Amino acid sequence: MSVEAADREAATSSRPCTPPQTCWFEFLLEESLLEKHLRKPCPDPAPVQLIVQFLEQASKPSVNEQNQVQPPPDNKRNRILKLLALKVAAHLKWDLDILEKSLSVPVLNMLLNELLCISKVPPGTKHVDMDLATLPPTTAMAVLLYNRWAIRTIVQSSFPVKQAKPGPPQLSVMNQMQQEKELTENILKVLKEQAADSILVLEAALKLNKDLYVHTMRTLDLLAMEPGMVNGETESSTAGLKVKTEEMQCQVCYDLGAAYFQQGSTNSAVYENAREKFFRTKELIAEIGSLSLHCTIDEKRLAGYCQACDVLVPSSDSTSQQLTPYSQVHICLRSGNYQEVIQIFIEDNLTLSLPVQFRQSVLRELFQKAQQGNEALDEICFKVCACNTVRDILEGRTISVQFNQLFLRPNKEKIDFLLEVCSRSVNLEKASESLKGNMAAFLKNVCLGLEDLQYVFMISSHELFITLLKDEERKLLVDQMRKRSPRVNLCIKPVTSFYDIPASASVNIGQLEHQLILSVDPWRIRQILIELHGMTSERQFWTVSNKWEVPSVYSGVILGIKDNLTRDLVYILMAKGLHCSTVKDFSHAKQLFAACLELVTEFSPKLRQVMLNEMLLLDIHTHEAGTGQAGERPPSDLISRVRGYLEMRLPDIPLRQVIAEECVAFMLNWRENEYLTLQVPAFLLQSNPYVKLGQLLAATCKELPGPKESRRTAKDLWEVVVQICSVSSQHKRGNDGRVSLIKQRESTLGIMYRSELLSFIKKLREPLVLTIILSLFVKLHNVREDIVNDITAEHISIWPSSIPNLQSVDFEAVAITVKELVRYTLSINPNNHSWLIIQADIYFATNQYSAALHYYLQAGAVCSDFFNKAVPPDVYTDQVIKRMIKCCSLLNCHTQVAILCQFLREIDYKTAFKSLQEQNSHDAMDSYYDYIWDVTILEYLTCILSSMCIKAIGQTELNASNPEEVLQLAAQRRKKKFLQAMAKLYF
Repeated sequence: MSVEAADREAATSSRPCTPPQTCWFEFLLEESLLEKHLRKPCPDPAPVQLIVQFLEQASKPSVNEQNQVQPPPDNKRNRILKLLALKVAAHLKWDLDILEKSLSVPVLNMLLNELLCISKVPPGTKHVDMDLATLPPTTAMAVLLYNRWAIRTIVQSSFPVKQAKPGPPQLSVMNQMQQEKELTENILKVLKEQAADSILVLEAALKLNKDLYVHTMRTLDLLAMEPGMVNGETESSTAGLKVKTEEMQCQVCYDLGAAYFQQGSTNSAVYENAREKFFRTKELIAEIGSLSLHCTIDEKRLAGYCQACDVLVPSSDSTSQQLTPYSQVHICLRSGNYQEVIQIFIEDNLTLSLPVQFRQSVLRELFQKAQQGNEALDEICFKVCACNTVRDILEGRTISVQFNQLFLRPNKEKIDFLLEVCSRSVNLEKASESLKGNMAAFLKNVCLGLEDLQYVFMISSHELFITLLKDEERKLLVDQMRKRSPRVNLCIKPVTSFYDIPASASVNIGQLEHQLILSVDPWRIRQILIELHGMTSERQFWTVSNKWEVPSVYSGVILGIKDNLTRDLVYILMAKGLHCSTVKDFSHAKQLFAACLELVTEFSPKLRQVMLNEMLLLDIHTHEAGTGQAGERPPSDLISRVRGYLEMRLPDIPLRQVIAEECVAFMLNWRENEYLTLQVPAFLLQSNPYVKLGQLLAATCKELPGPKESRRTAKDLWEVVVQICSVSSQHKRGNDGRVSLIKQRESTLGIMYRSELLSFIKKLREPLVLTIILSLFVKLHNVREDIVNDITAEHISIWPSSIPNLQSVDFEAVAITVKELVRYTLSINPNNHSWLIIQADIYFATNQYSAALHYYLQAGAVCSDFFNKAVPPDVYTDQVIKRMIKCCSLLNCHTQVAILCQFLREIDYKTAFKSLQEQNSHDAMDSYYDYIWDVTILEYLTCILSSMCIKAIGQTELNASNPEEVLQLAAQRRKKKFLQAMAKLYF
């Protein structure tokens, strides 16, 4: 209840309003508003929601002055909240069925522990060591409630639970669910460890001969008062709500029976205990009657338990006549007396006492044994299937797939048995006309499906057939069969179509579902689905695996298919095809898509176009992963299909964004710039942002060799990307009245979001296109006013040098995008020196100097055969060399700095001399002197280091009188050795 609601309630009862400072939870207690709220016909929030809210508030951890998380404090407010939760549970009369249904395991565990605490159960004391007979009635009842819940929770956790399909992932919700799951598992682990003790406590409760009492809202209020004001009333035999001994024993017997039954799966001897407890529960229910306040037993479930126990542990004094049909079938299956099972099923066709699902489960069990190698069961499977089929016919259901499969090769014995089952399953004197009509239609259809006239006459001459069909009907049927031409069997069998393949005999549903998950053969998938739909019509088999994912734009159309089998087949074929395409199993993906296309062509033009689009995407992926990697151009028909997709204008066709991305990327990768710039229809540029982006990129590539003034397309592309990387701003007034500026993540004014642009770029492989995009983002990164170190890139001069509104661009996102793009481009071609220089500049700008040197050296190595040739001057520009010098200087490699100063067009003697004066150098100084070729630097070294450099300066090839070619050759040789030594150091 909210504070406003509490105020309204106080006003209507002519009582003064609560001061605003008072906690509303305390207000509920002090003003008795909780009782009034719970007495409402439909209280909102509901009682169980109140329990959750009270306990959540009471269990919130606190934070001390050092910002350390502490356990919830034991203060007045938290004690009030816990008491309120207990009072709500008391209002619900501690009904575990209601509490378990609405509360999670951790919440209910907290609630019952609070009940134990307030009922004076000493903490840390084992319940099994307590004598229930000597405990106060409310305390004993609290112990029983906790231990009943413990074994009920253990039993409930053993039942399989179907996982719901997850919605859109939300990190906070997922974290909360994971925490609750872990907490539940920990509680279950403790409960299972204490299960034996809980059972002993409940067994001891069955020996009690006194009535017990459970806490009410009044007794809980009394417990909340000071001890002197209670006068021991809560511990007397009259406090609380009375629970009769029979009611308590009935609930305990039922819960113990369920626990024993669950344990029977691992210890069959325990089933006897379960049987005893369940039948005692039935006796107690008969004594108590149906008007009990505290004994709420699901009698249908109890009857099921009793029936199962009768089958698993038949009583010793029972005769075969006293056994239920379930028990008789179970005993026959265990003993291998299958003929008796058949007789029971035939008799049941008259009484209709066994559920159809039970009969089907018996047939599945026999099928499973037959498939494990017991060939003798093949005949039994047919006979049981025939009994079930006749039962289906009598109740107006269709003939199962299993029967059609087992009857594919009829013989005299099968027909004789089928006629016997039909005759014994119909009492012609008492049967209704509709039942007789169903049986007559079945026999007629069986005749029409037989090719051998001998078998037809066996059926048509049978007494049941003569009785059910009129003379005219019988004569007409026989004439139809006689007129059949024997030459029909000699004609050429037509080509097998997708719908003509017969499904094989079935095994149980679990095995079939397992096969369905593993199979990638469309024909086998169809067979399995036909078998599954023949077993049950209630399941949606497209939900069998949570790995089967179909895009949401398609799922709505597919799940709208009315026929269940077709819907499952289309969904599974598409999901498996998409998965195979994702894992690059293109051959199986093509088979699955082709089968799906054949299937949907007959009834849905919309889905037919969807499949054609997906097959186009598959062919693009197949080419790119195959011959496309070797540089072979795609076939002309594939390029035509891509153009056809881009120009498609069919209304109401669900389209996936990724197909448009892949088609435009495909055209750019194979340099179809002429089509993108000149032949794209105008409406595409307006409706498809990827086509617009592709057209701008293609046009920029075409204009690149031209003069700078003609590059209008580059300016248009620049403006489009700047708009994509912009952020929208909004103003918000804070509590203090000041207006603050809040940036949103991305602007909605661009033709697409930045994440979509990045996803599209990562589908490109053409080096020129990637270089243009990379240079654009590098330029956009460099436009920042606070940038210290520019990043260099090829073709960077074609972009504008300024932006009118710098504040609108999200430069942090631009920086992240540049890093992502460089990482991607280097994965496409790790030997592109331009991209390597960009990566080196990024590391340089972020003060990662060792990594920067690595990439600067790698850029030089890839374009000079590992420095065996001269590095082109457009790679090692003066700016690159200066950045390498700075890297070495900041890494305290001062000798390397002096040597690199020689690489500049104009040698930087000042820096070289200063670096040589440094005393604390981290490089191998002496070993680098041989790489110096400039005589001026060598003379300076000789002055400061004397004899150590005489050998280096005395080399004849460095004599200033030598020809220029000799001097250049000497310099080049030293450059080579130095750079190779540096590469070995930093690679």
